[in-house]
Amino acid sequence: MEKTITLENHEIVGICGVNNANIDLLRNIYPKLKITARGNEIKVIGEDSEVEAFIARFELLVVHYEHFEQLTETDILNITAAEDESFFLLDKNGNANDVIVHGRDGRVIKAITPNQKRLVESAAKNDMVFAIGPAGTGKTYTAVALAVRALKNKQIRRIILTRPAVEAGENLGFLPGDLRDKLDPYLQPLYDALWDMMPMQKLLTYMEEKTIEIAPLAFMRGRTLDNAYVILDEAQNATEAQLKMFLTRMGKNAKFFITGDITQIDLPKHQHSGLIQASKILKGIKGIDFVELDNRDVVRHHLVTKIIETYERWDAARAAEAAERKMKREAERNGEKEEDLPHS
Repeated sequence: MEKTITLENHEIVGICGVNNANIDLLRNIYPKLKITARGNEIKVIGEDSEVEAFIARFELLVVHYEHFEQLTETDILNITAAEDESFFLLDKNGNANDVIVHGRDGRVIKAITPNQKRLVESAAKNDMVFAIGPAGTGKTYTAVALAVRALKNKQIRRIILTRPAVEAGENLGFLPGDLRDKLDPYLQPLYDALWDMMPMQKLLTYMEEKTIEIAPLAFMRGRTLDNAYVILDEAQNATEAQLKMFLTRMGKNAKFFITGDITQIDLPKHQHSGLIQASKILKGIKGIDFVELDNRDVVRHHLVTKIIETYERWDAARAAEAAERKMKREAERNGEKEEDLPHS
């Protein structure tokens, strides 16, 4: 039997090793097989049962590399010698593998809080998920991790990340450079999440090939997004028309993940947030889910939780004061109307 395995270009050195060192190791482990590596293809020749056993283990080596972004000699020896596949259901520390994805240097990325786990579960069941909550609750990070996992598992062909380019007190026009340079600072949190989850060279390759695309929301108009994991971040800054435009870009085999914080809307006063409108009118549609996060889900510095709680109390107090002033004004107006009436 002769079998050919084709690797992705970014996987060749990581899986085959420098100067095909990993292939040489596999030749020693499987001495009855003829294993050759040329370009991005690996050919295996031998008895049927031997070739099939090799192919099964080699596929697991590829899965391991995709998860951990590395494949050491020890990894190869463990995987080829393991008696059953239960070995691969554990992470490097021997823990049950509820990991979303393994980032650079084997970094484990998983849902930490109950609501983050709800996001992961919801994304598995629904094609469109809204994650609404304050800063630091892991909305974007979880969404990007799920997208990277879907790409690695070949469930989709590309990842598209987008944000509204809305000025939050700054003026876009005064930033230096061309349009791309001006917009990049608004998209930086998306780059940061991706850099945590895959090697720099692989990320750059994906971006050059448009396998991963990061673009402002305005660039989505007129497109149909098929076979893609699409994330709209900072959706509270999308107008009602913009969000409707974005949601209707959804094509075949697409997952849409929309994140936002309705307490931090930077739109001009005359414009309304599309995220608030969507949360009112789209609930109850099968295939669309809304997951709300709160300060208990904050995974940043412990002071962030206290800051959010303090601002919430401050906002509540201001809202109560405004309501009281409104009631007083209405009472005064009602009193004036009574005085204007003729008395018998």
